Amino acid sequence: MKSKKHLFIAMLVVMSTTFNSCATAQSSNKKQKYKVAVCDWMILKRQKLGAFGLAAEIKADGIELDMGGLGNRPTFDSKLGDPIERQKFLDKSKETGVGISSIAMSGFYAQSFATREITPMIADCIKAMKDMNVKVAYLPLGTQTDLVKNPELRPEVIKRLQWAGKEVGKIGGVIAIETSLSATEEKKLLDEVGSKYIKSSFNFANALDNKRDISSELKILGKKHLAQIHASNTDQFWLENDKAIDMPKIKQTLDEMKWSGWLIVERSRDVTQVNNVKANYGANVAYLKKIFQN
Repeated sequence: MKSKKHLFIAMLVVMSTTFNSCATAQSSNKKQKYKVAVCDWMILKRQKLGAFGLAAEIKADGIELDMGGLGNRPTFDSKLGDPIERQKFLDKSKETGVGISSIAMSGFYAQSFATREITPMIADCIKAMKDMNVKVAYLPLGTQTDLVKNPELRPEVIKRLQWAGKEVGKIGGVIAIETSLSATEEKKLLDEVGSKYIKSSFNFANALDNKRDISSELKILGKKHLAQIHASNTDQFWLENDKAIDMPKIKQTLDEMKWSGWLIVERSRDVTQVNNVKANYGANVAYLKKIFQN
């Protein structure tokens, strides 16, 4: 009888220890200020379930899930509007423990946000955000809506962003825009839009391409304007080998700003092995985690 009692107590201790370990791990993950994601289209898994498994393999915390191709279609070539297909993505996210940092409208890299009929695209993206419980959408104002080269588009862009802000605000979400503007000019643009639901998706590469200091730009932009960060440079070196990026200084800047959120790896591939997805993104994810999650 005594031995059975001791066995029962031992089992309770083991169960308690296991539960506490799991709870501690979950708590630690939830408390993490900075999480690291990869773009699904850059790891060659655009809107594919395999993106979650690959992201888990390279130890990323999440993926930036793309809405699919756009081209001359009236809206994105997306599976996310189909409840059955959408559930597969949600199930795979849960199964792998890989989250969704944001939903991307990468089709606007090459398409004009300023001149095309954008209502169906924005509506479909916001619906996907709502259905998948994702709070941020990524909107690059790409080559055709470059406000540095085409300043005459600015009034129309502001008007459209004000409308998009009202729409995404209905679900409590945010549209994070990427522009070619300096932080000073992008902040002015966001102030003109005047919506707390339209913020910045800051890209290291844009600052570096224009010989601007990343930390200074982040400070100018400010915490309230910053929704997410594309934390990579153009392809040449891995982040850890890129002398143009002072990552510890950037972390210190973000810490001082009291910002927290997703750091998303888009590029920074080693040009000597540019097609080696696991090596390039595995190295960059590991380095960001070493600096920001250590």
